[in-house]
Amino acid sequence: MATRDELVGSVRGRYARSDRSEKRRILDEFVAITGYHRKHAMRLLQGGQRKPRSAARPERRVYDDAVREALIMVWEAADRICGKRLKALVPILLEAMERHGHLQLAPEVRVGLLAMSAATMDRALRHVRERATGRTRRRAAPSAAIRRSVPVRTFSDWQDPPPGFFEADLVAHSGPSASGSFVQTVVLTDIATGWTECAPLLVREQKLLTEVLTELRKVLPFALLGFDTDNDSAFMNETVRDYCRSAGIEFTRCRPYRKNDQAWVEQKNGAVVRRIVGYRRFEGLEAAAALAQLYATARRFVNFFQPSFKLAEKERNGARVRKRYHRPATPYQRLLADPRTPEEVRHRVEAIYAGLDPVRLLSEMRAAQQHLVEIADKPMVKATVIEAPTLEQFLIGLRTAWKEGEIRPILRRKPGAKRGRRRPDPFAKVTAQLRAWFEAEPAQTGRQLFERLQAQNPGVYPDGQLRTCQRRLKEWRREMTRKLVFGAVATAESVQSDAYECRPC
Repeated sequence: MATRDELVGSVRGRYARSDRSEKRRILDEFVAITGYHRKHAMRLLQGGQRKPRSAARPERRVYDDAVREALIMVWEAADRICGKRLKALVPILLEAMERHGHLQLAPEVRVGLLAMSAATMDRALRHVRERATGRTRRRAAPSAAIRRSVPVRTFSDWQDPPPGFFEADLVAHSGPSASGSFVQTVVLTDIATGWTECAPLLVREQKLLTEVLTELRKVLPFALLGFDTDNDSAFMNETVRDYCRSAGIEFTRCRPYRKNDQAWVEQKNGAVVRRIVGYRRFEGLEAAAALAQLYATARRFVNFFQPSFKLAEKERNGARVRKRYHRPATPYQRLLADPRTPEEVRHRVEAIYAGLDPVRLLSEMRAAQQHLVEIADKPMVKATVIEAPTLEQFLIGLRTAWKEGEIRPILRRKPGAKRGRRRPDPFAKVTAQLRAWFEAEPAQTGRQLFERLQAQNPGVYPDGQLRTCQRRLKEWRREMTRKLVFGAVATAESVQSDAYECRPC
């Protein structure tokens, strides 16, 4: 409304100075922009200054301050429930409060309170509720309008699409902590063939995501016809939506909190990405480049030489679900067997397949995985330069690789993954004193101990060290609990053993 008022103010002067034909043209444009009725728009452009819409209109107020004060009291007595529930409770609560002498209302106030609607109650209590709870009304996320413009597609809606309809997801490589910036993987899985493409995403940025999609479309053997994602804000934005519209890609999404709607790509997150990359933390340009190099090799090995199952049908008999699968096949085989695959796509993938060596691809994957491990573990252990084995050495090693356990470097445990303290202990000088305070009063919280320490040593311990003190207190509580519980058990066992030994034969 404020924008319309500004438009009226800017157009009114030009409208007054124009002739009849020019006024007709200005009026047509103004009606098309604002949506006003033509007569109403004409009165606005011919009239004087409009009243500001943000000003209060007390003359139109139906309920006075006495009714609002009574509403606040009843709302507090009802334990601050919402307007819809409060509307149903007001007659009962008023009768009970008046019967016990807690409330005496004037007849007009009582009638107004009983006549008030639930929406009016919520509006009247909005500022009171915000001040009482300290929280403002939750607003819809910016991506809510985008989500409404993207149609929903469930698992059962896929039926049997031709090659080119992909499900997409993001896999985070954050390691044990999700804080900070880290690399993520964009995973695309074709519904018809299971063809899977992966690419690293340096940061969660929508423009960068569209650039990654452009690069993935270049390496795909067939056209990208459909793009189905979850409700992540990285996908649900105008940039990705407009990119799909301009490229002629059908953009859909799954239902919120229903991961089964994206079962195809969710399965590849574990079977492809986690199996190849693992669970380490990757961050920075160097790690993203190493991931891109690994995926460049892995995409051919997975799509041409890794058979997978595909669900054919499932039947439900009571609580039991019986599933039937097609025979295992590689995405390459499914692409050739699909009669809807164009001939040029068949010739292209057959030419690629003819020049691929699976052993060489696996050897390059292992070397790329080792390089990625060295980048991820660089802060933890000193990186050692390991020469990649030749193809002949790698082939010979395949015969005895099973004796060494896990051969994939990316899934081996990190040496010394639990790092020790890197900074000096801020409570080294007062640890004994803190421990004595805790043992004297075990019910004290960490904040109480820390505030006592701050009062005794002003300016020495900043507020940011509270968490360290709380962790220290947590360790002491664990030790005390173990001593109380297992110490009593040990004492009881020792008493039983002594009684057994002293029993006469």
